[in-house]
Amino acid sequence: MAILANKDTRIIVQGITGREAVTFTKDMIDYGSKVVAGVTPGKGGQTVHGVPVFDTVYQAVRQHSAEASVISVPPAMVRGAALEALSNGIKLLVLVTERVPEKDTIEVVGVARADGAVVIGPNTLGMINPHTVKIGMAGGPVEHVKKAYMPGPVAIASRSGGMTTEIANLLTTHGIGQSTCISIGGDPVVGSNFLDLIPLFDKDPDTKAIVLFCEPGGVIEERLSELVLSEEIKTPIVAFVAGRFVDTMPGVRFGHAATIVEGKRGTAAGKIEQFQKAGIHVAEGLNDIVSILETFL
Repeated sequence: MAILANKDTRIIVQGITGREAVTFTKDMIDYGSKVVAGVTPGKGGQTVHGVPVFDTVYQAVRQHSAEASVISVPPAMVRGAALEALSNGIKLLVLVTERVPEKDTIEVVGVARADGAVVIGPNTLGMINPHTVKIGMAGGPVEHVKKAYMPGPVAIASRSGGMTTEIANLLTTHGIGQSTCISIGGDPVVGSNFLDLIPLFDKDPDTKAIVLFCEPGGVIEERLSELVLSEEIKTPIVAFVAGRFVDTMPGVRFGHAATIVEGKRGTAAGKIEQFQKAGIHVAEGLNDIVSILETFL
């Protein structure tokens, strides 16, 4: 079992005729994901890797029912594309576009939550339920994904798309499989963050542990610690906090736009301190993730 998607999830790709989307659409199909339609205004009637292209989401879902959409359009067009998907009943949006205007993301997330829909991203590589479904660009080509990911009991949520696969590969190398792996996105404002995803992982009967890859910036991790302290989360959590050097080097920029700190809040040290208070296991190095997991799996 996994969260948000499964082997039967039907997916559309908005912006499917773009160069990036053409590539990841093939990767999703090769992995076994059910990509049923694409949408690019003015390109209706074309096909991409055998997937029919429509001018609107309405036309696409009228002929090919779908539950999820991957949105790969220019930043200024994400708002319109996302709202169009939501208005046509799509319940899972994966926004791979980066640097989406914050006000647009806030509006999309607000509408999605009112509709009972879930937004992953912006600036995400997507998600994978190993050997079941891949939505977005996570893991790259199918041959890489199949080597890096394998089914199992550990969920992964990461601020970094690349590190989602890096951690999955580390676990797979040590014989530890994964349930659901999600790149939450690197923009300052994203849809589903750790606070949204951890409760879903906690309710998944097949997820026995959770791994988080965290970076400096934002206060979601501190708020997560409060949630864990309230004893609402029972599943063990292992966290790796990257960028500790940033705390001691003022002016150094990390890779993501979301890396903004406020005094001690948002720093790597601040996150680690709060995690330890909450009983969240903190890995000093990536390899420590494995040794910690092995103590309770």
